[in-house]
Amino acid sequence: MDTKHTITIYSTPTCPYCVMAKEFFTNKGVEFKDLNVGADNAAAEEMVKKSGQMGVPVIDIDGKIVVGFRPDVFEKFLA
Repeated sequence: MDTKHTITIYSTPTCPYCVMAKEFFTNKGVEFKDLNVGADNAAAEEMVKKSGQMGVPVIDIDGKIVVGFRPDVFEKFLA
């Protein structure tokens, strides 16, 4: 998994699944941008526009949207 990916995680600090998603990518050595949608209204609007979802986490992996903590899907998109 040494291919460069563009990953954005839309999250909140109190969301346990957000923490798990960030730990997943950190443990894989994959860089990501973390946007706190609780504090950043523009990021929240961007997340809803991309995913149609109000809940977090929403993960954008190279333009593919994953809602929730889905390590099986993360692995597929990173492969």
